[in-house]
Amino acid sequence: MLLARLTLSNFRNYSELELEPARGLTVFVGANAQGKSNLLEGIALLGTGKSFRTAREGDAIRRGSQLAVLRGEATLAAGAVELVCAVERSSRGTRKTYTVNGGNVRYASYLGRMRVVTFVPADLQLAGGAASARRAFLNVALAQAEPRYYHELARYRRSLQQKNALLRGAIAADPELLATYDRDLIESGTQIMLARERIVRSLAEGARRAHLRFSGSERLEVGYAPDAPFDAPTEQAVTAALEARMRCCSDAERLRKSAIAGPHRDDISLMLDGESLATFGSQGQQRTAVLALKVAEYAVMRQRAKEAPLLLLDDVLSELDEERAGAFLDEIGEYEQAFIAATHLPAGLPAYAHVGRIANAEVDLSVAC
Repeated sequence: MLLARLTLSNFRNYSELELEPARGLTVFVGANAQGKSNLLEGIALLGTGKSFRTAREGDAIRRGSQLAVLRGEATLAAGAVELVCAVERSSRGTRKTYTVNGGNVRYASYLGRMRVVTFVPADLQLAGGAASARRAFLNVALAQAEPRYYHELARYRRSLQQKNALLRGAIAADPELLATYDRDLIESGTQIMLARERIVRSLAEGARRAHLRFSGSERLEVGYAPDAPFDAPTEQAVTAALEARMRCCSDAERLRKSAIAGPHRDDISLMLDGESLATFGSQGQQRTAVLALKVAEYAVMRQRAKEAPLLLLDDVLSELDEERAGAFLDEIGEYEQAFIAATHLPAGLPAYAHVGRIANAEVDLSVAC
């Protein structure tokens, strides 16, 4: 897949930007606060419908405007597609709308049209942060790779919200109604857990190989750590494990007035040479591990969709030594289209890379490498 044309209107510090990105690797360089990260955020928002910087996407609308429009033309194996994501702010809040080839669509139908893999500074939380960051990583990857996953996740979240509201009620929760919510949670939760197990299994091998190439000798192990451990990745086994876990926690949930069992408590385990990456890994080791995980995500998405996703990298090489940075640049050099934002050109940048200079929200793609 190639992003052939990009237009940002009233997005962040861009009043109007039109680009025709090149195939292969492009590095956008410039001082801080010039628009490098904003450009990558715009591409990611166009592809995923979500910002990687804020949950309040109305903040991404340029000051003085009420509407930001992101437009892209992508070339896919099946043909060209035009995507538009509009973010509108009003007294009633922020609203997003999506169109595909000129027709309005729901978010669920929009997602996965232009797949994107990102690595931004916040992604370092995958290595040392809370489990919620790792669940979010799985959710974004799976929602793009498996259309059904988004529907199951939305269904699970609705049931979870209803169950929590019932548990927090002023009077004792109705056992029959709780049982109804639990059945819904088990049904959708089983599909979520099976999908997570599949993708983590695929990610594990790819991340192990990539990490070995980047580090030279260190062994990265990635594993799925479900809240309800199961014996085998089958629907029957996962359902049984989830039922047992919910039964075990039912009294505690009534006491705490909150649902504490289920895939909303899942995690990913990351081990480096047999030790916890979060506890014992240096900042450089954690960054290398996350890079390896992202390379594996790219490979999994490309294999499942039969289409290469876009790769967006914001300030990824600043904490890596020259050897690891060089190994990573070699890795992504063969990717169909990748964009890096940096304050300076990385050492060892391949001669075939394209360079764009960004200053005052203007992009010059005529810069020689």
